[in-house]
Amino acid sequence: MGQAQGKRRRFTREFKVSAVQLVNQQGYSVAEAARSLGVDANSVRCWVEKFSKEQGVPVSGEGAVQAELRRLRKENARLLMERDILKKAAQFFAKEQP
Repeated sequence: MGQAQGKRRRFTREFKVSAVQLVNQQGYSVAEAARSLGVDANSVRCWVEKFSKEQGVPVSGEGAVQAELRRLRKENARLLMERDILKKAAQFFAKEQP
């Protein structure tokens, strides 16, 4: 919009990490952080995904919720698989009984 075509704004790593900390540590939503910094929300979202995985950027706030949700979904899938294996084993052994 306000930028000349072909020109891209470049942000330092420190700026990006600060944006991520607004989301992860101070509880800002991605949209709120983007608005307060005057950048695109998609950029902030990408930075959160990238820098939250790095050490030294603690995950909390909205980012922590998403990370915990991913972890719980993965654990749930594993537990469902284990349950199904145990069900099949129980059925197998029930057929083996005289």
